Amino acid sequence: MQAFEATNFYFDQAAKQLDLTDNMRTLMITADRELRVEVAIELDSGQIGNFIGYRIQHDNARGPFKGGLRYHPHVDSDEARSLASLMTWKTAVVDLPFGGGKGGMNCDPNKLSRGELERLTRKFVQQIHDFIGPDKDIPAPDVGTDGQVMAWIMNEYTKYHGFHPACVTGKPVDFHGSAGREAATGYGIAIVTREMLARQQKVIRGTTFAIQGYGNVGSNTARFLHQQGGKILAVSDAYGAITNPEGIDIPALDKHVAVNRKVVGFNGGDASTNEQLLTMPVDVLIPAALGGVFDAAMAKAVQAKLVIEGANGPTWPDADAVFNAREIPVVPDILANAGGVIVSYFEWVQNLQHFRWTLEQVQREEETKLVQSFDKMYELAQRKGISMRTAAFMIGISRVGRARVLGGM
Repeated sequence: MQAFEATNFYFDQAAKQLDLTDNMRTLMITADRELRVEVAIELDSGQIGNFIGYRIQHDNARGPFKGGLRYHPHVDSDEARSLASLMTWKTAVVDLPFGGGKGGMNCDPNKLSRGELERLTRKFVQQIHDFIGPDKDIPAPDVGTDGQVMAWIMNEYTKYHGFHPACVTGKPVDFHGSAGREAATGYGIAIVTREMLARQQKVIRGTTFAIQGYGNVGSNTARFLHQQGGKILAVSDAYGAITNPEGIDIPALDKHVAVNRKVVGFNGGDASTNEQLLTMPVDVLIPAALGGVFDAAMAKAVQAKLVIEGANGPTWPDADAVFNAREIPVVPDILANAGGVIVSYFEWVQNLQHFRWTLEQVQREEETKLVQSFDKMYELAQRKGISMRTAAFMIGISRVGRARVLGGM
């Protein structure tokens, strides 16, 4: 099953609950626009590098398209369609005035120099600048991109359209970004985890966690959970995993990663693998790497009591069915990792107002948004006797559908 097919499977489950007509279903799953561009740059070696860039603009019924730009060798049109669709439902389920978009560049940023990465980014903007902007489509960081890449995007966009810092979010704080944006997704996952544990009469302190992925999302999630007394028994990245049955010293691990760029080799834990991490007997498992982590076989092997989806699309439909059958609650990605787009919204608002919020205000407003959205999703799931994923999709689809109808076809 391809990623876009999996997303539409989850959409259909919710659409059946809502008695959505076939015409409305087709209207809502079909992207408004799909861009595919060739980006050619001169590499440091003097050779020409040819790359393919994508931007899928899925739905803007509720506001400008919004979603990240991913630089990764697996980027293709199907993945971008899936992620753009997920962004539509994500922005709707947390009630932001945005639609959904996604895209990126098929490349390996780890094999590009800083100069090559900048040239690639600027050339990409040259190809798509007429289709993005503060009232059209607002990109943000994703896998393989960061605040520096967003700063280059803003600078290049300015050459064509003048000073518009709201054209992109996730920028460095010193370059019109927002306090709290870099850590926003991890902070949000910690909040959602707290809320879900509270429904089970539990708290973060003393709860055991395994976190797959130690990039921006996974590392910030680990920090916030550790600060609240959570025991992080295992973390991993693309190079391997480490475990410690007494709990990993996250501040010490951060110092190690800052020097070595990977968790492997940290002397405060034993070497392990990503696969072993996913099947550890912990209270909470948080996949925070790439999508497609759980198939049916892996879902059967999971020993965690709760899954919080930090990554986008980590669970295939057959795995979701296994989790449901095993009565392992799964907090879906379109709510669990929505903290990033929530604070992107705050950054966009600050840029439009040319006014800066404090970190305390940003985090307070992010928490309010997430708690309200979680409450609505959880209450609907309990009342209808459905999974939290289906409930989240139902809320998102309903809001987008109403906007479509009210705005006219």
